[in-house]
Amino acid sequence: MILDISTDPAGAVDAAVACLQAGGVVVLPTETVYGVAAIADNSSAVEELFVRKGRPADRRVAVLVADLDQARSLAVVDERTIALAEVAWPGPLTMVLPTAPGSDEATVGVRCPDHALVQAVATSVGPIATTSANRSGDPTPADAASAAASLGGDLLVLDDGRCTGMPSTVVDLTVDPAVILREGTFTAADLEAAGIRVEPGSAGPGDDR
Repeated sequence: MILDISTDPAGAVDAAVACLQAGGVVVLPTETVYGVAAIADNSSAVEELFVRKGRPADRRVAVLVADLDQARSLAVVDERTIALAEVAWPGPLTMVLPTAPGSDEATVGVRCPDHALVQAVATSVGPIATTSANRSGDPTPADAASAAASLGGDLLVLDDGRCTGMPSTVVDLTVDPAVILREGTFTAADLEAAGIRVEPGSAGPGDDR
């Protein structure tokens, strides 16, 4: 089912929240590209996300959060994280951080998107595991219907027109100097302007979101 966000934004949020809470996956827009999302702590839903995308299990996905407080529920937030969030969030920057105590994983990539609908969904359901809405290795479609079709169809889809932004910059803050794992809108100069030391020459094309 495709819902036009411009027609009923509140209804689109309610539908996405209901679907996610029922263990489903949803195609939704961000300020960069369309993503496919599941509640981060629902293992079966996240597994479906990986299967639909054809993504190997060892290639992890980012987690979208509503704000820095939600990030704290997942990760260790230090002074560098706070400084960078103040200038880059909400926005297309994913920070790889040490996980909070009790997690089975060592690190987690978190991002607060600059998209009101996604923030509203995350506020309601908590952090959402999200990756670009395409089969692994293929380009990400710019329109919602094509994004859903690439993932096998039979999905709730939130349509916000064309999404053609650059994928987020991914920066590893588990080390100091930080390492840019994927280039995006935020450059090494932007990070350094925020007081983050960056390993020279660390930027690269990285993995798909």
